[in-house]
Amino acid sequence: MRSFLFVPADSAKKLDKAMTSGADALIVDLEDSIALDGKARARQSAAAFLREAMAAPRRPYLLVRVNGLQTGLTDADLDTVAPAKPDAIMLPKAEGGAAVTHADAKLAVREALNGLPDGAIKILPIATETGSALFLMGTFAGASTRLIGLTWGAEDLSAELGARANRDAQNRFLDPYRLARALCLAGAAAAQVPAIDTVYVDFRDDKGFRRECEEACRDGFVGKMAIHPAQLPIINEVFTPSAEALARAQEIVDAFTQNPGAGVVAIGGAMYDRPHLARAERLLAGAKASTRSN
Repeated sequence: MRSFLFVPADSAKKLDKAMTSGADALIVDLEDSIALDGKARARQSAAAFLREAMAAPRRPYLLVRVNGLQTGLTDADLDTVAPAKPDAIMLPKAEGGAAVTHADAKLAVREALNGLPDGAIKILPIATETGSALFLMGTFAGASTRLIGLTWGAEDLSAELGARANRDAQNRFLDPYRLARALCLAGAAAAQVPAIDTVYVDFRDDKGFRRECEEACRDGFVGKMAIHPAQLPIINEVFTPSAEALARAQEIVDAFTQNPGAGVVAIGGAMYDRPHLARAERLLAGAKASTRSN
């Protein structure tokens, strides 16, 4: 999955429009976009949307961003939305693998109560939103078979750090958030799950947004979250491998297949070693998975 679009759970109109937005995944939001006194209504709206959307023959992947475990609201969120069988929950302010294990147990209870297979609802944590979380990025490996990726966030982290800004005048992240971004990549690699890049809040800045997408793709992220449908075409374009990239990856795989004992192969005057092979295989596997989901 390349593109993840946040949609407030209390807006039926926005939820319906999001189904045809071109997003690979929709994040039905019960957390930051919903005021405290609107949480109950938003839960009911989310559940109603999910019941209808999950039955659609062609649909995006459907996640629900629940409220964090620290809020005391997670159980009420899950009680309402789990019966509607979302594909996954997004777990905000996840402090390491222990938070995922905790959420796993909560989901297992709801699945049993609603006749769902164990492990049916997956988990995508936002893994860098607190100071403590940064020190726990290596603990997601083995935390739960529900884990489908890691993503990160800068807005809540900047509030916790007491920062006046998290980006510079050119809309590039400042050092504390570049660290969080790098830790997300490392944590995802350690857990052997995809890394998803965070949002770019200025949805009118296409140039800066494209630059950030390209840098994320270059560094190893496989997709990006969006706060506005206008951002989706750029995400989908940048995170879709070009025909040339796929052809070169296939060349590398083929060369090693023909020389199974080789540590290095030569293609067109360039040398490629085993790390190049691993990257080529990941690229081809990701492209194949994307084709199946579409």
